[in-house]
Amino acid sequence: MSETELEILQQLESDRQRLHMSYSNIEHRVKPVWMKHRKWLLFLLSCILLAGMVGLINHLAHHFHTVTPCLSPACQWASARLSTSADPFTQPCDYFLFTCGSDRLLLDSERRQRSHGFTLHAENQRKSVQSKQEDGGLRENKTLSRKAVLLQYLKKILETDSGMNSSAVQKTKGFYNSCLDTKSIETAGADPFLSLIKKLGGWAVSGQWNQTDFNTTLGLLMRDYNTFPFFNIYVGKDPYEAARGINKKYIQIDQPDLLIPIEWNSKTEKSRAKTETLRPFLASCQQYLNLLGAPKSSSLIHVGSFVSLSSQLAVASSPLDSRLSKGQLYQHMTIKELQRQAPAIDWLGCLQAAFHPLPLSADDDVLLHNLPYIVQMSNTIIKWQNKPELSNSAPLHTFMVLNLLHTLMPAMDSRFFETAKNFSMALGNSEEEAPRWKHCVLETERGFDSVLTHLLSKVTAQKEAEKIIQSVFHSFKSKLNEFEWTDQTSRQLVMEKVDSAIPKLWTTKEPSSEAKLDLLFSEMIVSNQNFFSNYVQLLSLRQKKRIEVLITEPEDIDILSVTPFLFGKKLLFPLGMFVPPLFHPTYPRLIIRI
Repeated sequence: MSETELEILQQLESDRQRLHMSYSNIEHRVKPVWMKHRKWLLFLLSCILLAGMVGLINHLAHHFHTVTPCLSPACQWASARLSTSADPFTQPCDYFLFTCGSDRLLLDSERRQRSHGFTLHAENQRKSVQSKQEDGGLRENKTLSRKAVLLQYLKKILETDSGMNSSAVQKTKGFYNSCLDTKSIETAGADPFLSLIKKLGGWAVSGQWNQTDFNTTLGLLMRDYNTFPFFNIYVGKDPYEAARGINKKYIQIDQPDLLIPIEWNSKTEKSRAKTETLRPFLASCQQYLNLLGAPKSSSLIHVGSFVSLSSQLAVASSPLDSRLSKGQLYQHMTIKELQRQAPAIDWLGCLQAAFHPLPLSADDDVLLHNLPYIVQMSNTIIKWQNKPELSNSAPLHTFMVLNLLHTLMPAMDSRFFETAKNFSMALGNSEEEAPRWKHCVLETERGFDSVLTHLLSKVTAQKEAEKIIQSVFHSFKSKLNEFEWTDQTSRQLVMEKVDSAIPKLWTTKEPSSEAKLDLLFSEMIVSNQNFFSNYVQLLSLRQKKRIEVLITEPEDIDILSVTPFLFGKKLLFPLGMFVPPLFHPTYPRLIIRI
C-alpha cells in the first residue's frame, strides 16, 4: 500500500465511520446535494479560474486606449509556446481540475510511488494514469498538458546555471546532470551494483557468500537502501482515532509490492501468480542474473527458487478492498505480540534499524494491514530456512538482493532497462518511452523535492497568483447566486459549503531557507559522473524522512501537483499551475498578444 493509498483509505474510513454513526440516529438520511455535485462544482470553478485569467488579461488590454504588443524575450517565448498548443477548451479534461470521471479530492494521487524495472502485483501497484501527451513530452502536434509544461519548466530551472547557487541547489543540479550523463552510466555497467553486493556479504549466485545473517541483511536493506522485500513499512495515523481527535502516528506494516505478476480470484478469495506470465518473468530474472555475471550453469537454479518463493508469498496477499471488507486494516499490536505471531522476522531489530536513532521498545504499538499475510510470510521463511538442500543456494538472501536490484533499477545501465521493457511488453504493455530528461527530472524530484519547491517558489509570482485565485473564487460564488435554483434547500447547502471553503495557494507556511536546505543535504556528496552513488545516497536520506514523519507534522507539498484539491476546508491551488507560459511572473504588467 502506497502513502497516497493510505491517505485516501484513511479518509474513506473516517467518512465511513461518521456515516455509520449518523445512520444509527437517522435511518434514512439523504446525501447532501453539494457532495453529489462536488466534482461538478470544482470543475466549474477551474473553468472560471482559467477563463478569469484570460478575461483579466483581455480586460486590461481593452482598458487602455493603446496596448503595445510585448516584444520581450519572455513574451516571445510564451507566445511561441502557446501558439503550438491546441485550444484548451476543446479538451478540458487535459487542462482543468479533474481527469474526467475521477474523484480526486484528497492529496494528488501521483505521489512518490513510481515503479521501475519489474512489474509489480497488479492489485498493489498504484497505476499512474498519464496521457500520451505527457509521456511524449512536448512533441509537435500534441496538446501541452499542464504536467508536461511543469516538467519542462523544472528542466529549465535545473539546467540554468545562475552562478550563485547554494550548496543544496548545486547538489540538486549535480544529481540531475549525473542522471543525464548516460555515457558514464553505460561505462560503469553492473560494476557499482556488484560492489554493493560484496558490501552486503556477497551472494551465493556468484559462489562467494559470507553466510550473512538473514535479519541483519534485512535490517540493512531497510535502513540504508529503502528496500522492503517481505513487507512494507510506512508511517501514518489510525483513522478511527483521528475521527476522535487523536492524532498519534504509528509505524504501519503491510504486505509488500511483490515483483511477480499476481491475479486475484474473487470467487476463491485467493491470489496466485499469473500462470501465463511465469515464463517471461522467469526469462527476465535469468537475464538480470546474466547481466550480473552469474554462471549460466547455476543461474536457473537461483531463478527457479526466486520464482517459487515469490509465488508462495503471493498466495497470502490480497487486494485492498478485500482486506477492508474483512476488517484486516489498522489492527493494533505491540511489537512483542507481533514477534510471537511472526517469529521469522526480528521485528524490534529491523524496526530499530529502519528508524534509527529513534528509541523503540517491544511494548510499542504498530498497525497491521494484513496480519494473515504477515503470519504466512513468517511461516514461509521458516520453511525455506529449514531446507537443507537449499542451504548453499541461499534463496532468501538472493530474494533480498533481487529486490534491492529493483530499487536501484533507475540508476542501472540501459541493458537492465531494456530487459524490464521487454518483460513489460510481454505482459501486453506498450507505453511510449519518455525522454531521458523527463526521467531525470522525476528522479531529481523524488530526492530533492524540498529544493525544487524552494526554487519554484522563488520564480513564481505568488502574490499575483493569490490575487487571481481570490478574484476568480469571488466570481464563482457570484455566478452560483445568479443560478435559478428549483430547490432552495439545495442552494443553501451548496452555498454554505462554498462559503466555508478557503481558497489559497498551496505553499509552505515557512519556506525553507537555503541554510536549512544546505544542512539537510550536508552529508551528501554528489558526483556529476556517478549517478549510482548519488542515487544510493538518496535512498539513505529517505530513512530520515520516515523519522521526520513519525515525530513531526511535516508539510507535504507535492511539487509535481497541477490539480487543485480540497483538504479540509482549504481549496488548495498548487504552484505548478502558475508557471510560464500558462502564467507569467510579470502578470498583470505583461499582456500577451498572440
